[in-house]
Amino acid sequence: MTAARVLVADDQAVVRDGLVLLLGLLPDIEVVGSAADGEAAVRLVAESRPDVVLMDLRMPRMDGVEATRRIRAEHPATQVVVLTTYSDDESVFAALRAGARGFLTKDADAEEIARAVRAVMNGDARLDPGVQGRLLRTVTALPEPTAPPSPPAEPPRGQPVANGLPDGLTPREAEVLRLIARGLSNGEIAAGLFISEATVKTHINNLFAKAGLRDRAQAVVYAYRHGLADPGPGS
Repeated sequence: MTAARVLVADDQAVVRDGLVLLLGLLPDIEVVGSAADGEAAVRLVAESRPDVVLMDLRMPRMDGVEATRRIRAEHPATQVVVLTTYSDDESVFAALRAGARGFLTKDADAEEIARAVRAVMNGDARLDPGVQGRLLRTVTALPEPTAPPSPPAEPPRGQPVANGLPDGLTPREAEVLRLIARGLSNGEIAAGLFISEATVKTHINNLFAKAGLRDRAQAVVYAYRHGLADPGPGS
């Protein structure tokens, strides 16, 4: 297995150095640098081309949200996992809108961080369970979108079609979407459905194209808005 190249960005030297030391002990991670602020993180990504940046949010000169936005725009092959003390809704949504594919709090252990790194490298998302729960509660509390007064002849995006699914999704694509909303990785979906990961990726690409989705975070929102996600505990 090729080691994941990781850059650490955190303005607190003790935290930054601790993460570098901790991650350096893991066999499948290579730390390629560290940055004390967002500007340095953007510059070092251009120089070292890491696979993943572990990004703090509250930093001087350039905060983690803007640094994430810059990195994702200028270096789309580099993924960002936010690792922060702050898990309020505003921070979560700002980071996800900027392009972060993972969001962990700083009480995450080395194995959790390593799993998040691997997940985002494989095109998956990895959210702290508490963060994901609040995200889903926020989504399910949103009002239903109002229907346009004069619907066009073709079914508009997001409206049911003949098979009862929105945007022409097939039953299998809807099933894959439901499992994405449960937080499963591509490998876990493949094992659960007894299909290959390549087939899972094909279904995901197809449903993303049909529904106009950019990433798994948007897919979770879409699944809940259209009733395609399993209800959470206590629902």
